[in-house]
Amino acid sequence: MAGADIPGADEYDVTLTLDDSEVQRLLDVGPEDVAPADELTFAKNVFVPLTTACRYTCTYCTYFDPPGEASLLSPEAVRDILETGADAGCTEALFTFGDDPDDRYTRVHDQLDEWGHDSIHSYLREVCEMALDVGLLPHSNPGDQTREQMALVADVNASMGVMLETTADVAAHAGPRRKSPGQRLDTLRNAGELGVPFTTGILVGIGEGWRDRAESLLAIRELHERYGHIQEVIVQNVVPNERSTFERPSVETMRRVVAMARECLPEEVSVQVPPNLSPTRELLDCGVDDLGGVSPVTDDHINPDYEWPALRELEDIADGAGVPLRERLPVYRRYLPDEVGQSGDADDGTVDTEWISETVLSAVRADDAAGARYRTVLDGR
Repeated sequence: MAGADIPGADEYDVTLTLDDSEVQRLLDVGPEDVAPADELTFAKNVFVPLTTACRYTCTYCTYFDPPGEASLLSPEAVRDILETGADAGCTEALFTFGDDPDDRYTRVHDQLDEWGHDSIHSYLREVCEMALDVGLLPHSNPGDQTREQMALVADVNASMGVMLETTADVAAHAGPRRKSPGQRLDTLRNAGELGVPFTTGILVGIGEGWRDRAESLLAIRELHERYGHIQEVIVQNVVPNERSTFERPSVETMRRVVAMARECLPEEVSVQVPPNLSPTRELLDCGVDDLGGVSPVTDDHINPDYEWPALRELEDIADGAGVPLRERLPVYRRYLPDEVGQSGDADDGTVDTEWISETVLSAVRADDAAGARYRTVLDGR
């Protein structure tokens, strides 16, 4: 399967070669074909939703504001949230918003203009700098980004992310502002070309089939093999909400998809399931090794009906699996230079990239309480 067969691939000049034999191999994979991980990791974060407005109208997502009702967190509100997170011992500031909301919502655009910004990405840079000042490492997930948009904020982020969701053409993405798999893949490619440690993932249960799931995982793998930038792949089941008509996938389905992900991806790429959304304990023997960002102080604003588990529950999950639980930073250790971690060179040696900017490295090396907290987490391995 060539990239041109993926909806939107031609428009964004994305070329992938997905070997049909590899697709078939993954379709035969089950939980019995993979081994459980020897440890579980998580990041302690504070969740900062700059806005829940989005130019897309996907029916499974809670990031949707009716016209005229969009709002934007002020710098003062953002700082309050960040300081609360830092005081609680978090290391990660997770910034989210819907795709280019200022393109659709006049109210958001006008508020940004009042604050001296010509785009929400310019505002994102301001709050990322604020997070570093407060003592948190930014991890931004702002949806699709052009290369220029990502370049504007890459140096003030420890890592970034966007869910691929699926390479399939699904009805869940339909509407006048249709979400394009080609555009999502372009965002992943932009991150690779810019040397941004990146999180992505697939969403299970939005109308895709088993072959679609295999092809989505292979597309992620091919981009990682090209650039070496994928830190982790989330395997997330869709969950019911007030806008969603999609049923939660069965445990058996999730076990098989997680096993496919573990079999497909290189060993260094983590397979993550969100513990507030997934039947985590029943998936651990399928190769899960990361539980994602978990906040002790803020809700999961993307899935507000599903509370984060407490740290004690994460420890119980790990104890039940008979493996240690380790806290990590939002940037995986292999992307940090030798003096604070392992080498960040791409595994195939084809990309020589400085993965982390001096701005972020200075925060990790800083002789202050935040820097000491980051290094304590790193030394925990």
